[in-house]
Amino acid sequence: MPVRRVTVRGASMAPALDGGDVVLATHGTPRPGDVVLVTWPSRPGQLSVKRAIRPAGYLWHVEGDFAEASFDSRYFGPAKVHAVVRWRLWPRPGRIQPRRSA
Repeated sequence: MPVRRVTVRGASMAPALDGGDVVLATHGTPRPGDVVLVTWPSRPGQLSVKRAIRPAGYLWHVEGDFAEASFDSRYFGPAKVHAVVRWRLWPRPGRIQPRRSA
């Protein structure tokens, strides 16, 4: 998957991304803080947009920015990262900024 356009659903990534935002995900190596497109081994058909927190073996621990609205690695365990979300295409076009720890 070199490039994939994805529509964000739900509020789990607010305020960085809102439900209905259209983003562009590209192949690449994730780093902690990147927004990523993932699946979980227990839910292989469900694509989710989450924040990469830390590597967990060959998988990643990922979380939503809005924890109260997010089902993520805290529920499903580590996730497989398929792509890194680089750009928001709509409604406010621009680069998605990673959140780096201090």
